[in-house]
Amino acid sequence: MRKATARAKKVANDAVLHWEHVAPALTAPQSEKDYQQLVAVLDQVLDAGGADEGSPLATLAERIGDLVEAYEAEHHSIPVAGPTAVLEFLMDQHGLKQANLPEIGPQSVVSDVLAGKRQLNIRQVAALSRRFGISADVFIAQALSAKT
Repeated sequence: MRKATARAKKVANDAVLHWEHVAPALTAPQSEKDYQQLVAVLDQVLDAGGADEGSPLATLAERIGDLVEAYEAEHHSIPVAGPTAVLEFLMDQHGLKQANLPEIGPQSVVSDVLAGKRQLNIRQVAALSRRFGISADVFIAQALSAKT
């Protein structure tokens, strides 16, 4: 018991001695500037070995990551895009016209899907998922939300 107490005392003394240097890495960001600084600290910790689960820095990296994630969830949330918006985005990114999507069908069917007059069926979803290398979930949500 005495040995554990001596060890705890040393850990506490070391923490107090170095706290002014460690505290910024363990303090929740209050502003975008704080957030950017914390992300930079996290990058440094990961580069110094924190990405390796066996490293003593792994726990520190995890704690900093939790703080970064919490800030992002509150301040940098990504809006959920519906399947039609995702399809329009993919078409734009790949320079595609409605006629360039045989996975859906002829241009008139693609037009109806984009206008919300038709829903994608499972065959179309699977084909689009394969073509663009993305999860079918982004397209399936359309069918599920329409039924609720």
